[in-house]
This record gives sequence, C-alpha cells and structure tokens, in this order.
Amino acid sequence: MNEGSTVIMTECTSLQFVSPFAFEAMQKVDVIRLASLSDTELRLLLPCLVRMALCAPADQSQSWAQDKKLILRLLSGVEAVNSIVALLSVDFHALEQDASKEQQLRHKLGGGSGESILVSQLQHGLTLEFEHSDSPRRLRLVLSELLAIMNKVSESNGEFFFKSSELFESPVYLEEAADVLCILQAELPSLLPIVDVAEALLHVRNGAWFLCLLVANVPDSFNEVCRGLIKNGERQDEESLGGRRRTDALRFLCKMNPSQALKVRGMVVEECHLPGLGVALTLDHTKNEACEDGVSDLVCFVSGLLLGTNAKVRTWFGTFIRNGQQRKRETSSSVLWQMRRQLLLELMGILPTVRSTRIVEEADVEMEPNVSVYSGLKEEHVVKASALLRLYCALMGIAGLKPTEEEAEQLLQLMTSRPPATPAGVRFVSLSFCMLLAFSTLVSTPEQEQLMVVWLSWMIKEEAYFESTSGVSASFGEMLLLVAMYFHSNQLSAIIDLVCSTLGMKIVIKPSSLSRMKTIFTQEIFTEQVVTAHAVRVPVTSNLSANITGFLPIHCIYQLLRSRSFTKHKVSIKDWIYRQLCETSTPLHPQLLPLIDVYINSILTPASKSNPEATNQPVTEQEILNIFQEVIGGDNIRLNQRFSITAQLLVLYYILSYEEALLANTKTLAAMQRKPKSYSSSLMDQIPIKFLIRQAQGLQQELGGLHSALLRLLATNYPHLCIVDDWICEEEITGTDALLRRMLLTNNAKNHSPKQLQEAFSAVPVSHTQVMQIIEHLTLLSASELIPYAEVLTSNMNQLLNSGVPRRILQTVNKLWMVLNTVMPRRLWVMTVNALQPSIKFVRQQKYTQNDLMIDPLIVLRCDQRVHRCPPLMDITLHMLNGYLLASKAYLSAHLKETAEQDRPQNNTIGLVGQTDAPEVTREELKNALLAAQDSAAVQILLEICLPTEEEKAKGVNPDSLLRNVQSVITTSTPNKEMEEGEDNLLCNLREVQCLICCLLHQMYIADPNIAKLVHFQGYPCELLPLTVAGIPSMHICLDFIPELIAQPELEKQIFAIQLLSHLCIQYALPKSLSVARLAVNVMGTLLTVLTQAKRYAFFMPTLPSLVSFCRAFPPLYEDIMSLLIQIGQVCASDVATQTRDIDPIITRLQQIKEKPSGWSRICKDSSYKNGSRDTGSMDPDVQLCHCIESTIIEIINMSVSGI
Repeated sequence: MNEGSTVIMTECTSLQFVSPFAFEAMQKVDVIRLASLSDTELRLLLPCLVRMALCAPADQSQSWAQDKKLILRLLSGVEAVNSIVALLSVDFHALEQDASKEQQLRHKLGGGSGESILVSQLQHGLTLEFEHSDSPRRLRLVLSELLAIMNKVSESNGEFFFKSSELFESPVYLEEAADVLCILQAELPSLLPIVDVAEALLHVRNGAWFLCLLVANVPDSFNEVCRGLIKNGERQDEESLGGRRRTDALRFLCKMNPSQALKVRGMVVEECHLPGLGVALTLDHTKNEACEDGVSDLVCFVSGLLLGTNAKVRTWFGTFIRNGQQRKRETSSSVLWQMRRQLLLELMGILPTVRSTRIVEEADVEMEPNVSVYSGLKEEHVVKASALLRLYCALMGIAGLKPTEEEAEQLLQLMTSRPPATPAGVRFVSLSFCMLLAFSTLVSTPEQEQLMVVWLSWMIKEEAYFESTSGVSASFGEMLLLVAMYFHSNQLSAIIDLVCSTLGMKIVIKPSSLSRMKTIFTQEIFTEQVVTAHAVRVPVTSNLSANITGFLPIHCIYQLLRSRSFTKHKVSIKDWIYRQLCETSTPLHPQLLPLIDVYINSILTPASKSNPEATNQPVTEQEILNIFQEVIGGDNIRLNQRFSITAQLLVLYYILSYEEALLANTKTLAAMQRKPKSYSSSLMDQIPIKFLIRQAQGLQQELGGLHSALLRLLATNYPHLCIVDDWICEEEITGTDALLRRMLLTNNAKNHSPKQLQEAFSAVPVSHTQVMQIIEHLTLLSASELIPYAEVLTSNMNQLLNSGVPRRILQTVNKLWMVLNTVMPRRLWVMTVNALQPSIKFVRQQKYTQNDLMIDPLIVLRCDQRVHRCPPLMDITLHMLNGYLLASKAYLSAHLKETAEQDRPQNNTIGLVGQTDAPEVTREELKNALLAAQDSAAVQILLEICLPTEEEKAKGVNPDSLLRNVQSVITTSTPNKEMEEGEDNLLCNLREVQCLICCLLHQMYIADPNIAKLVHFQGYPCELLPLTVAGIPSMHICLDFIPELIAQPELEKQIFAIQLLSHLCIQYALPKSLSVARLAVNVMGTLLTVLTQAKRYAFFMPTLPSLVSFCRAFPPLYEDIMSLLIQIGQVCASDVATQTRDIDPIITRLQQIKEKPSGWSRICKDSSYKNGSRDTGSMDPDVQLCHCIESTIIEIINMSVSGI
C-alpha cells in the first residue's frame, strides 16, 4: 500500500521546486527579491513574469512603471523568454472556440473517441510532435491532452486512475510543457478553471511539480486550489493511491508556502478529509518550530481532534488511527508511523535521564520527604508530560491505538516518574494514577508491577507534603482513598466514572481489567482498616465551597460512611464531620448534603443486625450551641463572626433531618431494642430557626438545594413557622419599603438602647411622648436589628392595656411585633404569652415554656380580659393561637411516633390474627379526637369573646344590632341619626375584634372543614349567627351538613340548624340553599305531628321567624310555608278548643289572612300590632304560639307586598 506513496515522492525528487522565498516574492511582487533569485529558480516563474511585462497593467502608478522596467531588465538575459513571448502572441480566442468544439464533439461521440479538432492526425508521438511544433501547435497539443484528462476525471465518479502521458513525463520538455500549461490557464480561465486543472494534474506523472509551478505563477489561487483539492479528497487518504497522491501534492504546496500550512490543516479538519495530510502538515510544522519545554503542536493538534466537542471529527480521526493499525506492516513513509515515532521521541525527551531501579527500603524512610532515589521530572516538563499522558489515553481509549512494547515501556516510565510538589505536579500524579487504572495492560511483567507498587507507596507517603507545598486542597491523596474505598466496596463502575472524570474523556474500561489493581489495593497497599484510620487523620478542607473542584476528603468520608467502614472498625468520625461543617462557605459544595444524610443514617441504623451497637455518635448539644452562639443571645450578627451562615444552616439541616429520621425509624429501632438520643426541646428552643431560614432565603442561588430542603423539613416538623401570613408579611418587610426605611434611618434611631425603651415605658402613665418617639424610630430598623428590643417590648405590653394609651402606640407595637415575628417567632410568642397574663394581686404568675404552650395552646387565650377589647394586641394573640394550634398538631404527631414502641408488648400478647395494629389505630384516633376538641374549644372561646360583656350590653351594644347597623349603613342613602349611631358602633373595639376573630375562623374552617362541622354540631349562642354568617366567608360549607344536623334527635340542635339555615339562605341564595330550606320546611311539618305540646312550643317559637327569611330568600317557598303556618295554627287551635278558652277570633283571622292576604298588609304597619302590645303574659303556650304564627304570616305578607 505504501509503495505508491514512495513512488510519488521519488518521481519529483530530481525536479526543481519553487522555493518559499521565491513564492513569497511572487506573492508580494517584490522585484528586488526576484532579482536575487538564481536562473534556475527564475526559470520556473517566467510565464507569470513575461505576462506581467507584456500585458497592459491595471496599475498605472509611477512605482509600478519602475518595477516593470526592472522586470524587463531581469528577463532580457533569459533565452526562454522568447518562446513564452511566442506563446502569448497566439490567437487565444480562436483556440478557445476550437477547444469548445472539441469538447462538444467528445461529449457527442463519447470520451474514448480519438477525433480531435485541436490537433490533426499525429504523425509521431506527442513528445516528437511537441518538439517539432511551433507555438500555436504546442498550445493545441497541451490543451488537447489536458482536456482529455479533465473529461476522464469528470466521468470517473471519484474512482482514481493514473494517466500515462508522454507530454508530462519527458524530462527534456517538462519546463516547456509547464510554460504552455501556465499560459493556457492564464489566458483561458473559463475553459480551464484552476481547481479542475489541479485535480487533473493529480492523475499524471510529475503532477505535483506541475501543480506547484501553476500555483506559483498564479499565487493568489493558493487557498482556492488547496480547498478544492481537500474538498474533493478522500475521507481516509492513506487507504488509496489517489489519496496519497493528493496528500503529497498538498504537502508540496504547503512546503512552497509554509505560512499557510496551518490554515490548510484547518481546512482538512473542517471537511473531515485527508487526516494523513493534517498529521503530515503538523509533523512538518513541529520539525520547523521545535520547542523542547513547551507542549508541541503535534500533541495539541491530535489532542484537540480526539478530545474536542465535535463527535464527527473524533470519529473521523479515530478511524484513521484504527485503519492505520490494520495494515500488516507500517513503513517509515506511513504518516501514522511518523506520528507515533515523533510522539515517542517527545516522550523520551522529557523522561528523567538517570533513574535507579533500586526499590526503596526501610532505610530510605529517614530521608527528607522531597528527596528520592528516583530522579524526578523537571518542573518545566511537568505540563508537557501531563499533555502527553492525556494524548496517549485518548489515542488508546478513544482511537483504539495499541501501543508497542517500546511505547508501553516508555509510558510506564513516565507515569511512575516523580514530579515536583507543584499544582501541575499534583495534576500529573492524578493523571498517571488514573491512566494506570484505565490501561492496566501497560503493566505486564512482575518488575513493572513492582515498580507500580513502589510508586503508589510513594504517593501515599508524599501526599501530605505535596498538599502543604503545592497549596492545592484537592490532592491525589483523596483520590487514592476514594479508589481504595471503591475497591473495598466493589464499586468498579464508580472507579471507572472517577477515572473518566479525572482524565476528562469518556473511554471504555472493562471492569474485569481492574481485577489485578483491586488485589494490589485491597491486599498490599490499602486494607479497609488502613483506609478508615487514614481518612480520619486527613485534615478537613478549609473554607469548603463549590469553587473548590476535584476530589476532596469529603468525597472519601462520604464513601466510607456509605460502606459503613467507620462503624465496622470502630473509628469515630463525628469530630471530623463537625469540623468540616464548621469550615464551609458559599457557594455550597454539592457533597455536603449527601454527607449529612448518610451520616445520620449511620447514627440510627447499625452496620449489621448482629452488632446493633455499631453506629456512629451524633453531634453533641454543646457543639451545636457553640455554632449558634452569635445569634442565640439576641446579639446582632457580627461582622467577624466565628462560624459562617453556611455552617449554621448545615447544622440546622442536620438537626431537623436527624429528628425526622429518628421519628421515621422509631418502629425499626424499637424492634432492635435501640433508642438513639433525641435532641432536647430546650436546645431546639434556643436555635433561631426562622432567622436562619430568612438568611437562607437571600442566599438561595449560592446554597443550591439547601434552602428548599430546609423548607421541606420546616413544613413537616414546624408548621407554625410556615404560616402563609408570615411569608406575606416578610415580603412586605423585605421589599421596597424596607429600602426606603433604611434611607430614612437616622443616627437617633440607632442610638436608642433597650434600656432607654424600658425607661420610656415606665413613664407611660405620665407621658406617652417618649415611647411614641422611640418606637417610631425603631420601625426604621431591620428585623435582626430589632432582636435586642424584643424582651422590653413584650414585657411592657401589659401596661398598654391601661385606659388612655393612644391607639397609635398600640398599632406601632403591633407593627414591631410582626417584624420581630419574622426572625424569632418562638421566643417572641413565649415572652408575649407570659407578659399578657392577667395580673392578680398576691398570686404569683406562672412562667410558661414553649413545651407548655404546644401541649395546651388554649393557654394563649387565658390572657388579661382587656386584651379581648384591644384590637392590636388581640391581633397578636390570634396570631400566636393559630401558630400554637399548628405546633400542637406537629407535637402530638411526633409524640405518637416516639411512643410507638409502647404498643409492642400489647401486640405480642394478642394471639388473634389481624389485630396486631389495633392499638396503633386507637392511639391515632385518640390523637385526632384530642386535636378536634382542642380546635373546637378555641373556636368556642373566640365566639364567646365576640359576645358583648355586661357593661357593653348596658350601653346598648349587641352583635345583632351591629349587623343591622352594617346593613343600614349600606342600604340607607339619606343621612340620619340612626346611620350616625351605626357608624359609631362600627368603629368600636368590639367590632374590630369580631372582624379579626372572623378572619381567623375563616382560615381554620378552610384548612379543616371538619372543625366547622364540629363547632356547629356543638352549637353556640344564636345571637352570634348574624355575625358568623356575614363575617366568615367560608360559612357556606355549613350547607353540606345542615341536613345531618336537622336529623339529630336533640331539639336544640334542630332549632340551631334551622336558625343557621335562615341566615345562610339570606347570605347565599343558591339552588343548594333552596333545596336545604325546602327540606327544613318539610321537617318542621313532620315534627308538628309528633311533638308534644310543650316541645311544640319550645321548637316553633324560636324557629317561626326563620320562615320569614326563607320566604325573603326564596319566594317559591311561599305556598309551602303559608300552609305550614296554617297547619301549626290549626293544631294549636284544636288543643285550645278542648279547654274553656275561646280563641275562635284568632283562627278566623288566620283563615281570612290566607284567603285575602292583600287586605291585611296594612296591619303590619300598625305600631300597636307590630309591637305586640296585647297582653300575652296570661296566655297559655298554644295561644302564644298562635299569636307568633299570626305575626309571622303578617310579616311574610308585608314583605311580599312591599317587594322587599
């Protein structure tokens, strides 16, 4: 295969090529340089020079005229100029016409026809005809031969052929033929495109020489010719004769114009053609630009092809390498062989010159760490060595190169050499180690294996020295540990991923090839016990963040924790993890959260069932408190704090995850008779969770997934810290308004101390001015800056309940409290609850704790009664109540999981199948019942607060009148006295408290509709129904369970249901309300037939007014309700008829009202009738009921007639 290439190179060796100096002179038309050329060199350029001298130039400048004279003087002494002048004097127009006719004839008769218009019948061979012909005939001879070759090329469909032509082979007439060729192409460019001429010349002997002369005489066409030849070239040039001829021709062109060689190489890569040419040009460039210390162009070029992002280029060049290896024998003329030889020479050039083969014995241990019997790599060679290693990895792993024995030996010598302690040296050792893992076949003899073991032992010993000297945190020591752990846990795929990641390339590594390395690692170098003991001694990474890349100690510890090596060998890792968590910064390293998760698992889950005590130790409470010391005491965040916010957030994540995992594994741990220690509630109370979460919110981009993970844990375990209102409030506090407040912040606001605030509160009974001024300034501070004032603010809230305190002070305190609630809610709530306790003389107030309030949230409502009529403080109380109700749910759920093992002894005593889970279900039901009772009790207490006190009743305030005043304010268009009274009532404290309570009840009903159902089944004073129905938007859900409530056997519940329904029908006149109202009317008719006289009176007296509301909301019910009322009246009349009293007048009126309702509409306007001035005190229940029925009917009639 390579013989053709040899022929191509030798056929032109005796010919004179255009030198780079001459070509550059032609490109720049440098007459002075041209004059310095020898006659032999000048002879090759005569066609172009003669044309320049004879043809009319486009440049008419004086300088060119002088240059033209110099060219003419230069040509005057050359004899061959005359023949070229004769060639130029031919009629090229006629020649072109004849050539066109010949092409048409050949196309018509076929390419093989011997007919020719340009040349008549030849008497002799082409060479003799050329010798005896004049200039015009010589032009025709060459043109005819060239057109014949070009036609054959176009008809060959890419198949290469070699055309024997006397005209292009005779050494005597080569120069004359070249002159004719250059003149023809210059004068007939449309007939002979230079790219097509170049393509045709590849198929004749000496084509490369003719091509170089042609391009040298048309220097501007260099790039066009090269691109055309490459574009038409083969994908693999060394596989065919045509490819090799094309490659050699392009190499000659690039030798003639070396400045464009790399550009031509770029064309090769761009087209993915002629890979051998790309390598050959690189080899030529490398020889010309040899650099001993730096990375050679050959290494860079081949590495770029194999390790670049272009998969097409990678596949193309890989095929070149594989095909080159498949040839049975490679000769020195093969481009691939030349490339491999050059790479090997570069590799050997940087190997240490003196290398002792003596193995380090124990005596060598006393030597200095940086002294070795092995001579190391020079510092200036380390980068080049790393580049060579990566290149050989790519050649073997991606392109499939099979190294020779010599290459393998030299590679192993380089990989096991010892670089200086620099960052580049660390990189080199890591690459060498990964290459040993990836290509273990490089180690084939026992001597080579021993050499590798010694080198690995040196790595272990020198790792600490390298890290301290080079200043690189991620050194090869961590990689050694990591690989050792992977080998011990048989995670070979992880080792392969690690190797590919370090080398920066995806290569195929068979797991079976790692078997010998596994034996060496696990039995000779790194036993599992050595790994764990060594890992603990590895120092933590200082300021660990995502900016530190590579393989770090944290990766090793993570893998050892996963494989449970620490617990297996009883090595404590708690202190190392704690120190590493403390040494963290943003952006968060992605391995930290997985490390914490696997550490928690190793604390709770034993390594094996046979040894349940084989677990790691958790972080102590004191260590946790040390991290939060800066923020626990209420101090502001210091500028030079000891622990970063990242460390505090990670420890918070650890605690929350630990507690959650402990609860999730309670049953499993109980079965194993293990109970790991839970962190105390006092510890959790001291950690400023909400403050830390708020800090994390502003660092979401830098914390990765930590913020979302903390939110998930918070929502599960601390729902009272995830109240939606709080998040909305935080948005207001941290938004644009906060920035404006910071701009308004004055020095006065900063100068107010908590002590001054306390003194101002002490003066409240006398003067409010100082308190007002200080708290107004405090509103300009941020939430974290307010923390020191929290205790003073809460402890003095009781003083604000006294009469005469301005509303502005109360509202400002409420505002400050809400701001503090965003950073320290739990401490704030406890302080506030204790501060608002009722002050009873001679009775010591109890100090409640966080735990007390979670167990019994109703403690919040046992505050000073004055709070119930102080809206700003009532708002705070309701906020705390809502939070503690949520906290109580989470507390009881956690308590249930913690005590799940209490059921296990009971389960063991039960022998029946299917009853083992019964106690668990019972405890769950009891918990739900307790929570329901707790929520309903809170609702009932809040509803009681909505009722006016005796003092308020004495002033004429009641909820019903408040509601009516609302309606009157809305519906009345003319101002009057009643409207003014309504406005006064609407602005009272009771009304504001009712609104706040209704808002909370609405949230509770929406969160759990069962609470609404339970509360209404329990019932509450009917005076509150107008308030609850109008003030709680979610009351419409009661329509779902009113039919069930009406069906209850207790008369009181039935009465309450009908009264509730009457208000709902007015508020929500929906089809569903109509159907329930119709059901209620039917139930009332049914009860009429079954109730006794006493019960009938007790039931219908309070429910008859509800019928008026039904008629107002749904007029279609008019007939049914009127019939029901007459029926009730008849039943009552029949009972009265048995007695001596006569009530016929009442019955008569009822009949008349039914028959002629319009005539009785004026009755309702009678004030005496309307006010019921008649004496009913002496009447029996039936008579009273009859009068009530009469009043109800008249009210319905009046309503229908007046259109209300």
